[in-house]
Amino acid sequence: MSQHTLTLLRFTYKKLKEKLTVSDSKKLFHEQFPYVIPGLYKRIVDEMLVELNLLNHQNEFTQDYLFCIGLTETFKELTKGYNPDKHLDLLFESLCDSTKFKSKEIKEISHKTQKEFQNKSSEEILKLLNKKSDSQLYPSRILNLGVYKLISNSQDFNEKNETERNKIIIDIFDKLKLSANKAEKDIGIYKSSISKMEQAKELIEELKNNDKKKDQKK
Repeated sequence: MSQHTLTLLRFTYKKLKEKLTVSDSKKLFHEQFPYVIPGLYKRIVDEMLVELNLLNHQNEFTQDYLFCIGLTETFKELTKGYNPDKHLDLLFESLCDSTKFKSKEIKEISHKTQKEFQNKSSEEILKLLNKKSDSQLYPSRILNLGVYKLISNSQDFNEKNETERNKIIIDIFDKLKLSANKAEKDIGIYKSSISKMEQAKELIEELKNNDKKKDQKK
């Protein structure tokens, strides 16, 4: 075992016994993920790391199935087009490990739960959410997006108009005793981030194509 690895293990063990600061988490993250993150994704990774670190400082927070879905699915959506994609598994593991979360466990819970909610109507999803969910759900942006991902994947959700979809979302969050206003804001920001990412990727691709055309003319 190299001296570098031993130093990292000692540092990690020490920090696991105490609350990690954001700076600690960032150091652990970069030790575990020693690659340059493309500029387009750097802010997203940084925001996720900070958010996960802060959640772990909340005594009331619990890693429930809605949080697991929210984390895995938003990570997947926000890192679409990441290059090289073979780094994505390590990137997710590093985000989790550096903030005291277990990436394998989170992925397993997310996968199992999504299969359970598959091919159901929005009404059936609401019933199952009420049955499965603890009355003391800890509200967070990631959990709100986990609920949204389940709702938006329901059989009938996309068949409805925007007003009907918004009503379904509000009803479900109200019945789960979560703030519908906060959820609407979180969902709106998330959808806007996805849209901006797509626009940025299209612009980068367009610039690359223009450069190729210029090179071919030389």
